[in-house]
Amino acid sequence: MYNFKNKVVLITGAAQGIGKAISLKFASFGAKLALNDIFTQEENLKKVISEIGEKSEARYFLADVSKLEEVKKMIQDIKKEFGRLDVLVNNAGIIRDRTLAKMTKEEWQKVIDVDLTGIFNCSKTALPLLVPNQGKIINISSVVGQRGNFGQTNYAAAKAGVIGFTKALSKEVGRFGVRVNAIAPGFIETKMAEGVPDKMKTIIKQLTSLGRFGKPEEVANAVIFLASDEASFITGAILNLDGGLAI
Repeated sequence: MYNFKNKVVLITGAAQGIGKAISLKFASFGAKLALNDIFTQEENLKKVISEIGEKSEARYFLADVSKLEEVKKMIQDIKKEFGRLDVLVNNAGIIRDRTLAKMTKEEWQKVIDVDLTGIFNCSKTALPLLVPNQGKIINISSVVGQRGNFGQTNYAAAKAGVIGFTKALSKEVGRFGVRVNAIAPGFIETKMAEGVPDKMKTIIKQLTSLGRFGKPEEVANAVIFLASDEASFITGAILNLDGGLAI
């Protein structure tokens, strides 16, 4: 049984989907939670905290991870509230799907800013709190960052960047006992996947060895493992959680 009692965990993009599942899973193992999302998700963050209830102590912190000054304020507020940070889960991400021929500069840049630069902003700013506790960073990448996907050059580039970022940072901070790993989910049953046409969903399931989409809770289980002492000799790893799609 995992035990995160008295550990403080920051989860970005925590208001729904995978982020919400990760939050609930950490709460079930006693972690103190700092839940982040953008300002328009405040009501959803309140719902997540309500669902957590008495399981653990949880607070929400509104910030756009693509904006460094907002991230700096968030980390300062977390330090004031909890006094420490043990785990950072870089989960926040968006999509702006379009073929490259039709993609606007704004659609390209927004995905890069949130999905890649957001991880830089949060990791860099949180490191001073993580190092004293031999903290853990878990980045949510994607199988798309390994395989590519039609209409997702921006998303694929960002998620491939997350993989490279994870490997490089793990080499820099390993000497401090800080572990950095990434998870590359396949297609997961979230709102993001709801927009996939039914014909494409069928094709994806046929290409997936297990013949189905994953569940947010299955990603959460992997995050918990990588954040735990059971994974104490794992760093710089990219864990595919895709039902066999990338084989």
